[in-house]
Amino acid sequence: MKDPLAEVFPCDFPIKVLGRRDAGLERAVTGIIERHTGPVERHRLSVRSSTDGNYVALTVTVTARSRAQLDELYRELTACEAVLMAL
Repeated sequence: MKDPLAEVFPCDFPIKVLGRRDAGLERAVTGIIERHTGPVERHRLSVRSSTDGNYVALTVTVTARSRAQLDELYRELTACEAVLMAL
């Protein structure tokens, strides 16, 4: 059976990740993403701190090539101890 989403790739896809500020989140997340998509350009990375400064939200826009690539990327992100949530 043909994947109905196969026609939408490649595409820009935002990955949102939440973690604790002191967990080395940005370095861990960019390392994982780069293993799956290649180098992360700074202009494609957004970092926001929570109001109290305890948490960090990252949004990284990647060029996704397939659903399988995104599935593997999300599996590795959610397995990372520094990541509390990945959307």
